[in-house]
This record gives sequence, C-alpha cells and structure tokens, in this order.
Amino acid sequence: MDHRLIRKLRPRLLAWLRRSRSGRVLFMKRFPYKDIKRATDGFQSIMYTTSHIAAYKARFQDGGVVLIKEMRDYDQGKDAFYREVQLLGRLHHRHLLALKGFSTGHKRLLVFDNIERGSLKEHLTDPLRTPLDWRTRLQIVIGVVAALEYLLLFNEPPMYHVSISSSSIMLDENFNAKLSDVGLQSSGENYVTVPHTSCARDCMGQECGNIMFQLGVLILELITGQSADDGGADLVQWIREYRFCSSIHKMLDPDLGTSVSP
Repeated sequence: MDHRLIRKLRPRLLAWLRRSRSGRVLFMKRFPYKDIKRATDGFQSIMYTTSHIAAYKARFQDGGVVLIKEMRDYDQGKDAFYREVQLLGRLHHRHLLALKGFSTGHKRLLVFDNIERGSLKEHLTDPLRTPLDWRTRLQIVIGVVAALEYLLLFNEPPMYHVSISSSSIMLDENFNAKLSDVGLQSSGENYVTVPHTSCARDCMGQECGNIMFQLGVLILELITGQSADDGGADLVQWIREYRFCSSIHKMLDPDLGTSVSP
C-alpha cells in the first residue's frame, strides 16, 4: 500500500479507535428490551440470582434458548457499562459462554449464547434428569480449569472477577462446561478491576484464593452430588462433621454407581 495513503488514513483510524473505546458499543447486537421481556416470560424464568445479578432463561421466536443476565445496582455510567460490554465481547474460549449482545432499556441486560442443556445444578439436583457419569463430571472440571487458565493467564488484563458455581456453569449439547458469570459484578463489585498482575503468576492473592475455594467446592459438589449453598460453607461443614476423610467412598454420590474410576 502506498505510504502516502497510509499517512492519510492513519488519523482517521486513530479517531475511530478512540470513539470505539468510549460511547457506543461496536460489533455487538443491541436487543430491544420488549423482545427480551417477552423471551423471559416477563423476567419470570429465573435460573439463579445473587445480590448483584439475576440470570434468566430466554426463548426467542427463532426457538433458541439463551441466558440473559440483569446487572442490578450497577452504579457506573452508561459509557462504563459499554466498555464492560466490549471487554466481555472480546473474550473467546470454548469453555466461556459467549456474549451475543446487550440491552439498555429499563434494565441493563446482557444476552449470552445458547444453553442447550441448562445449568450444571439442574443436572445434579433434578431427579428427572439422567445422572452425570464420572467421566462427564471429570470433563466438566477440566473445562472449568481451562477457562480459568484463559482468564487468569492468557488475558490482558487478567479477569479475576469470576464466579464458579453449579448454578452459573452451563452445559452445551456435549456436556462441555461454559462459565457464564465473568466480569462486571460477578464477584460482588461494581467494576472489573486488575488487582495485581503478579497474582496471575503465583496465584497468591486474595482474588485467586477465592477462585480456588470456589473451584474446590464445585469439585465437592460433583463428587458428592450435594448442592452447595451459602457460598459452599455448608457443604464443607457437612463433610467435616461426618469425617469422610477416613472413609472417602461414603462421600461419593450414589448416582455414580460403579462408574467411578481413577
């Protein structure tokens, strides 16, 4: 390309990049609020809630079932919300639920990808569903760890605001785990921060310690088939009280049958 043309286009390109970093969101679909309200049955199809997030199952007219997240008490300005949407939109990993779009009508809403098989919690607690075998449970843990590796080690900036729970882990048609609660208020804060870059190397910070605890609770849920409430403290206490460490096989989910193998 002619150097004179490059010099001519460069100021325009830089101006476009500056505009893309603030204000409107580029390359991300804006969904009409009324369509999302209809698809979620008036925001009644709740999948899980926290103090900052409400997640809904939505079925659009094309038949697709997706996850909608409502950002509650998000007190940052609209431009800050747009920057967060752009940040989430740049995350691409096979074990992360992809962001498809957003809405800024009466609520601040994020629209995520298809959730063919629903949440992991539904498969662990619903007696009408076929129990997950041991190999599938191992596959789910491996997928979650791969997503964490991507978020903490291969992102700039690293994404420490991630919530790991059976409620927020979605499963695709092949039972691959998809983290759905990343960034924004997933860790109970109002804004994605970059705490300490050294934490991504040695995982010694409080943020990484919290993530590791959540991962440990998830593994306990998969092993025992028990649901973890109150941040997992109840499940940990249950295991301590019954002293399963001296008889680990009694801890196993009875639905696993004889499928457990090293």
